[in-house]
Amino acid sequence: MNFDFSEDQKLLQQTARDYLAENAPLAACRAVLESDQPYSRELWQGAAELGWLGTAIPESYGGAGFGQLELAVIAEEVGRALAPIPLASSTYLATEALLLAGSDEQKQRYLPRLATGEAIGTLALTEAAGQNATEAVRASFHDGKLSGAKQPVPDGGVADFAVVAAQASAGTSLVLLDLTGDGVTRQPLDSIDPSRPVAGLRFDAAPAELLGAEGEGAALASRVLDRAAVLMAFEQLGSAARAFDITREFTLGRFAFGRPVASFQVIKHRLADLWCELELARSNSYYGAWALSNDAPELAVAACLSRISTSEAFDLATVEMIQMHGGVGYTWEYDCHLFYRRAKFDAAILGSTSHWRDQLITRIEAQAAA
Repeated sequence: MNFDFSEDQKLLQQTARDYLAENAPLAACRAVLESDQPYSRELWQGAAELGWLGTAIPESYGGAGFGQLELAVIAEEVGRALAPIPLASSTYLATEALLLAGSDEQKQRYLPRLATGEAIGTLALTEAAGQNATEAVRASFHDGKLSGAKQPVPDGGVADFAVVAAQASAGTSLVLLDLTGDGVTRQPLDSIDPSRPVAGLRFDAAPAELLGAEGEGAALASRVLDRAAVLMAFEQLGSAARAFDITREFTLGRFAFGRPVASFQVIKHRLADLWCELELARSNSYYGAWALSNDAPELAVAACLSRISTSEAFDLATVEMIQMHGGVGYTWEYDCHLFYRRAKFDAAILGSTSHWRDQLITRIEAQAAA
């Protein structure tokens, strides 16, 4: 079993890194964070032109026809750049939901537009802060009409359509909804990371259609989240590795008592510990990528491991980044807070780390009992 990427995939990753280094410096993330724009439209268009948005979409639906491994290496570079684009919402969530459960007509209608960036999608599951997955769904879908509310919805303010969890006659179901149509109200919400905006959505008998079979929404949402967790893990991994690199370079260039700060034992030990956390997260992420690309039964556990380890590693990387930068680490002018904000956002948007730990225990117990 080979968990490494191929030479072609590594070349794709390097190409993505080079493009983002030139077109998406950290100043681009800061520019979005400090302005009213929800994302970088120029960077989004560039990602579309490079084929990133359609990486895992079959060529028959207008995509590049590659696969999940190629999308994973792109995700790592997007995370490394803290790119302020709705890639996760549109590509890891909405696109994956359509690929898993969409009818041919639905795929033909949405996937080509997703691949070109003409349309942005999102997934709307939770209805209150602190909820996970499809807990306590009160939104209702009957006779082709959706009513209720969802929050926080990632990129809900800019998305053209959403996959929404709602209660139907046969139970929790997923429905497709045009967010530009009648009966939809959007309300921007405060986000710890303004470069990754969230919104509240309200539906008042809004026209919608089923995605997949009625009553199978909870199981389908779980599959979508597992797949998105692996892809998001690569984003988190890229961000954490970039935070580590910046911190290491800063401590090597900062002097105290005539010596680089990085030469002091306490700093060396903390950097070594952080490097070990990153390598553990990378190992789990590679395992998740293998399981995802092969649609293996191990994906249920691998997704949890990827999600938990990268969330913890990214969080630790940003805390150490701020502390090792000393007094300037807390200032607006330095970039430490950009990474800290993104770490907190990424760790919450697909469900809390404690939720994924509970999922991991439940799934391991189920495997043992089988």
